[in-house]
Amino acid sequence: MRHETRTGGGPSQRMLRVGELVRHALADVLSRGDHIDPVLAGHIITVPEVRMSPDLKIATCFIMPLGGKDLKAVLKALANNARFLRTEVARRMELKSVPELRFREDTTFDEGARMDQLLRSPEVARDLDSDRDDEETNRE
Repeated sequence: MRHETRTGGGPSQRMLRVGELVRHALADVLSRGDHIDPVLAGHIITVPEVRMSPDLKIATCFIMPLGGKDLKAVLKALANNARFLRTEVARRMELKSVPELRFREDTTFDEGARMDQLLRSPEVARDLDSDRDDEETNRE
């Protein structure tokens, strides 16, 4: 994980559990399509991850519209409808307080594609081939 708790380690079990609850509830709200906003109604939106602040008051929701189309418009619509979405998430969860929802672009797909491209580059292929040759030489 990219965020840390005050002790310097990764997120606590509670942060992970609440983040997953928020993620499921938000995905449910977005998949039902009960939106006032036409931008949100016109897109299928995935929520791959939700990261909670250590005090559980802020939920950073990483989202990606299907195909990556109209990302900026979708992020703006989500921010404009954050209060409505928070209310709908609250109805689906059993928490004392529901966190403030913040929306960010999910870049893990882009990062994965970049890593895949790097692994397929001629330089890496050459290094892998030389490693295989070294292993075969050591076996003989």
